[in-house]
Amino acid sequence: MADQIQSLQEQVLQARKNGQTLNIVGGGTKSFMGRKTDTDSATLSLAEHSGVVEYHPVELVLTVRAGTTLSEIEAVLAEEGQCLHFEPPRLGDGATIGGTLACNLSGPARPWAGSVRDQVLGLRLLNGQGEHLRFGGQVMKNVAGYDVSRLQAGAMGTLGVMTEISLKVMPKPATTATLVQEMPLDSAIDYMNRRTGEPKPITGACWLDGKVYLRLAGARSAVEATAEQWEGEVFEGGNGLWQQIQDMQHEFFAGDDPLWRFSVKSSAVMPSLDGPWLVDWAGAQRWYRGPATLSDLEPVAAEAGGQVSLFRGGDRTGEVMHSQPEALKAIQRRIKQSFDPDGLFNPGRLYSWL
Repeated sequence: MADQIQSLQEQVLQARKNGQTLNIVGGGTKSFMGRKTDTDSATLSLAEHSGVVEYHPVELVLTVRAGTTLSEIEAVLAEEGQCLHFEPPRLGDGATIGGTLACNLSGPARPWAGSVRDQVLGLRLLNGQGEHLRFGGQVMKNVAGYDVSRLQAGAMGTLGVMTEISLKVMPKPATTATLVQEMPLDSAIDYMNRRTGEPKPITGACWLDGKVYLRLAGARSAVEATAEQWEGEVFEGGNGLWQQIQDMQHEFFAGDDPLWRFSVKSSAVMPSLDGPWLVDWAGAQRWYRGPATLSDLEPVAAEAGGQVSLFRGGDRTGEVMHSQPEALKAIQRRIKQSFDPDGLFNPGRLYSWL
């Protein structure tokens, strides 16, 4: 665990001087995401740029270097009975906080706890000119003007090299319980939306293999009272199931079939497609396994009020993210130009035109 900022800065400056593009890598657990990029790019690794910079349990604020693994962060927080509320997916032992933010990944609690983007208070990054910049801070309500820190969420490293991230953390819930009952998908969508509209301690709602699962978490009295009021049996393997979904280790995610991610209105009714589904976030996030093309699925996602992306597998030489209108493309190009004028960082990783 060490501060590698000087070495990273030198590598960026040297790459700029040589006209060399850079492929930013942390633990490498999410290298499958995005488009296939130029193999001639040099690797810029943040794996050694790790460690906790500051941790204030009373203030609920943690600052870490971008290469710090999620397992290390979770171990530090567990000693104080705290956690990362957005439940970051651990897609491998080397999964880092920088990669999690760059790919904008959040777990089953996202609709209730917020996303990784919502938990970021500030960060530091190297831009394409080798300047080490600071955005945001370490307290809430400290943002004025453009919120550059949160702009990094989902940018997949195209806007700079994140070196340090400050996050809001939260206490672990006192107790959890999972309710399960058999239900067809259409009925489950309506049921989950009705349940999430109630003032109850719900922190997870998904449908899988013909069953709907609801997770309750918080004060023991509130969890037990809600479990008694709602339908369904208490599922003893609930914690393990939610962990499998969070880390994408459930058998649904296994195999080589293309994995598509729909982000849509939670109440949307979508046409049936050949292949299995896993519906999470009370219907707002829907995973589909099956052969298809982005052009085929984009109208389906748009009709449901959202977007679709090819998350894993399939042909990654073309576009894998939902197409954007020309006005938004122009804004994204201008932002890219501001942060990375020479196009050093992950060119084409997010879109072929960026």
